[in-house]
Amino acid sequence: MSRFVLTMLVFGYAFLYLPIATLVVYSFNESRLVTVWSGFSTKWYGELVRNAALLDAAWTSLVIGVLSASVATVLGTAAGMALARPRLPGRMLFTAMLATPLVLPEVILGLALLLLVVSVQGLTGWPAERGVGTITLAHATLAMAYVTVVVRSRLVGLDPAIAEAAMDLGARPAAVFFRITLPMIAPGVVAGWLLAFTLSLDDLVLASFTSGPGATTLPMAIFSSVRMGVSPQINALATVIVAVVAVVVLVAGRLVFPAGGDRRRG
Repeated sequence: MSRFVLTMLVFGYAFLYLPIATLVVYSFNESRLVTVWSGFSTKWYGELVRNAALLDAAWTSLVIGVLSASVATVLGTAAGMALARPRLPGRMLFTAMLATPLVLPEVILGLALLLLVVSVQGLTGWPAERGVGTITLAHATLAMAYVTVVVRSRLVGLDPAIAEAAMDLGARPAAVFFRITLPMIAPGVVAGWLLAFTLSLDDLVLASFTSGPGATTLPMAIFSSVRMGVSPQINALATVIVAVVAVVVLVAGRLVFPAGGDRRRG
């Protein structure tokens, strides 16, 4: 590795992780001002635990994330299986319609979903109010497109002769899907669910358009708090999230790549 490449690599990692490291350090700042260091303290973590509004928003985001990711995974898997068939009628139109949420600005998508919710509410009376249900449907609409892309890429690499052989031996289509196809595409389905959950947990625009007074997600609560000035509690919350994500990534890495696995295979 040349000195130039090494220097660019160091600058790249510093650009990505130095702001996160600064945020973690200042989460232990005693001062109420986030840019002025006045001593080490963990009091903001205690304030975070006693902040009922942020905790309720975090729980709401987790519930919406699980529900929307599950709905998006089911619909996206079905759409990916349909698009994996080369002789599907209207395949190009279906592909273009599923790809639209990927390239459409979230502001436009959020406004369209808001108008849809208002129109349906005026015609049928459902939903009674905008809240967890409408945010879940909005997040599932966006995440479904990402799940479809992931599952479809997984299905393209599979040999269709395996499923055809099972059907020739008398297996019903449902049995072929649950016993053969689904286990083979399970990594793609899990990856799609995790991607959908992450998108839902991070979304602010769609939630702002489709939420009501009774539902506030964590990004909405953080954005509302930051507009009045960054509180050290936000730094503490972000540090907790970074720690949880780091632990999950390390555990997943150990499960996927056990220590010494390469040496044993060698």
